[in-house]
Amino acid sequence: MSKKSNSIVPVNYFLEPGYIFLATKPAIISTVLGSCVSVCIYDRKRKLGGINHFLLPSIRDNHQATAKYGNVATLTLIRMMVNDGSIIKHLEAQILGGAYNPKISSKDIGRENIMVARKILAGKRIYVASEDVGGKKGRKIVFNTHTNEIAAMKVEKLRKSDWYPYEDKR
Repeated sequence: MSKKSNSIVPVNYFLEPGYIFLATKPAIISTVLGSCVSVCIYDRKRKLGGINHFLLPSIRDNHQATAKYGNVATLTLIRMMVNDGSIIKHLEAQILGGAYNPKISSKDIGRENIMVARKILAGKRIYVASEDVGGKKGRKIVFNTHTNEIAAMKVEKLRKSDWYPYEDKR
């Protein structure tokens, strides 16, 4: 007599910079961050989550507002979750990324990205359960939208092959 498996098989997805992903079913989302930041938001009651990946802290011009900007990406992710049935008090967030490498840029964009994420989440009263931010190393992250588990691997150098579509050897 064989048993049927009740395990959930998640979808795998690579999140590119400037995009947002809201899971409608369990998913494993991976992305690569340097000075960029990802905000992962999880609904504890509904057992689902979403993630953004933004490059720059903010934009005020509505004609240029895209998910490349932290203020747009984070507010949009929150709005998407609420529109999908989440209640703010059931949400919790994790913030990742925001590295600073003075060899690449004299401006610490990573710090500004981190600050905008924190400010928006605080303003919306969304609890920040953890952060893995700052420093000089990039990160490869994997977010399980069903369990709210995140693996973050810090790397010295982000290779072209770390980005989708994957090329060369990883």
